[in-house]
Parts: sequence; C-alpha cells; structure tokens
Amino acid sequence: MDYDQTTMPSAYDAGRGYSRAVLEFWLRTIAAPLAGEHISDILDLGCGTGRYTAALAAHFGAAAVGVDPSENMLAEARRKGGRNVTFLRGSGEATPLADAWVDMVFMSMVFHHFHSPLKAAQECRRVLRSGGVACLRAGATDRIDSYPYVPFFPDTRPLLRKDLQSLAFIESTFEGAGFRRDHHEVVLSEVAANWTEYSDKLAHRADSILIQLADHRFGAGLAALRDHARQASKNERVIEPVDFFVFRAPR
Repeated sequence: MDYDQTTMPSAYDAGRGYSRAVLEFWLRTIAAPLAGEHISDILDLGCGTGRYTAALAAHFGAAAVGVDPSENMLAEARRKGGRNVTFLRGSGEATPLADAWVDMVFMSMVFHHFHSPLKAAQECRRVLRSGGVACLRAGATDRIDSYPYVPFFPDTRPLLRKDLQSLAFIESTFEGAGFRRDHHEVVLSEVAANWTEYSDKLAHRADSILIQLADHRFGAGLAALRDHARQASKNERVIEPVDFFVFRAPR
C-alpha cells in the first residue's frame, strides 16, 4: 500500500497511538530477550510516524535510524524529532544503510507490507553486525479470529487472509535468510483502555485493512462497534494478540 496516496499519515497517531504506559510495556517486552546485550545502533525499519524510533533510542541508549518508503509518514516522524534519531527514505528490500551498520533491526506491523519478504529479511541480515538481532512485531493469519475489530467488520477476514502471512511463513522466511529464531511469544497488548476509546481510534481508519473496506461497510462496522461500546464496561480494556519474534543473525 502507498500510504502517500491515503490520509493515513496524518491520522495514524490518532488511530494507532499508544499511551505512555503501553509504550513502556512494549519497550520492556522488546528488551527482555536481549538482556545483557550491547545495542548501540538500531534500524527501525518501516518506522511510519516514528511511534517507536526515539523511544527505542532512549531505552537502549542507542542511535536509531527510522526508514520508511512514505515521505508523508516520515514528515510526521521528523516533527517528533528525538535525540540520536535520524529518518531516511527507503524500503524493506533496499535500505539506505551500509553493511554491518546496526545491532538491531526493529519492525512493527510491517512484515506484511514487504513486496518481497525474503529480500527484506536478507536486507536485515546485510545491515546487521555479526550476531545482531531482528525484532519483529507481526500480525498473522493464525490470529485473525482473535483480532478485536474482526467481529464488527467481518469483511476484514478475507482481506486479512490475503494481506497477512502465517507464523510458519514468517519463521521460514527469516530462516531462509540465514537467521535462527531466538525467541517467540504471543503478547496480549492493550490497544485501548475501553471500547469507547477503541471505537474512537478506529474511526480514524488508520489501518491498512480497514481502509480497504467500502465506505458503507466500514460505517456499518463502526456503528456496530459503537453500539457494543455503549453496553460494555468503561473499565474493560481492549486487547489484541501480537506475535513478537527475535531472530539472530550468524556470528
């Protein structure tokens, strides 16, 4: 998807942003399998609006480069700035970094956007130093029925099956590029403090699946979601499963 041909860059943070507590939860989750490792340089590949870039740099005490193919997404990221952070245009299959440049490649919900997943995994290996890690947050076809918006937007099921990959495919792709899997867990991540907040976020349509729906189908789903929100407890958090992988490059 060409995000520069959509309204998503300006709406992304409103629709997909984190509370500080959720961001800190994810930073701890990412760092836990890497305890004791020295991370001095990070590539945030498919950084979008920089939701993670500066936070990763600060958490690891590292320099971070955010790379994304969308100029409009990068413009939003640059407005946020951040210490020891740079933003460059590039793709998963062709990053503007030299060989053996970083200790970590971080990817958040971007694997399904790569035109050639194997080439992107090979590119991760190219820019990683010996023994470096590729950390991946991903959606997967295995989890479709667990994603919280699917019951309200049933037309997303075939779109998700078309756009996402299986967990087995993700693993085999990185293994095919020479990585080994160091870590995998299913993380139950808060996407909203309650269903009303969740429906307000989804109204921005800052999602590559929801934006593919016909307007009337999206409107019907949002109405159903808002009706559910009115009946749900104000303290019921909305949770989605996220598969988190750490793949290790050869030493």
